[in-house]
Amino acid sequence: MIARGDRGIGVLRLLVGLVLIAAVVAAYFWAALTWTYASGERAGWVQKFSRKGWFCKTWEGELAMVSMPGSTTEKFPFTVWDDSVAQDINRVMGRRVALHYEQKVGLPTTCFGETRYYITKVTLVEEIPLAPGVVVPTPAPTGPPQK
Repeated sequence: MIARGDRGIGVLRLLVGLVLIAAVVAAYFWAALTWTYASGERAGWVQKFSRKGWFCKTWEGELAMVSMPGSTTEKFPFTVWDDSVAQDINRVMGRRVALHYEQKVGLPTTCFGETRYYITKVTLVEEIPLAPGVVVPTPAPTGPPQK
């Protein structure tokens, strides 16, 4: 037979083990969300942008990048967590932009976004360089100035 005091120690060990597992999982999520594997910028035209998700809603989009006129476009899928950045992207839809991104790896679910590329800033690109010394100007913006 097990003495009454021994059962209490077993329950305590179980609770300590569960707390340790929860702490390890929390530390992993914290590290995956704060650590950036890579960061950079991509320029092009945002061709698709919407808020998606059944339970965890995130902004998901697609940037069409063209290296040379007449060439096929490369698509850059991205995710936006910040609603103010999403508003900035919606404001400049249809115009050439540069998106600053951070690449996160190790996030275990799509609840944090469908892609690994998280946009942190959007910048309007005023000119399109075709070749050294050859620049195609874009139309002047209408409305309030952009960030």
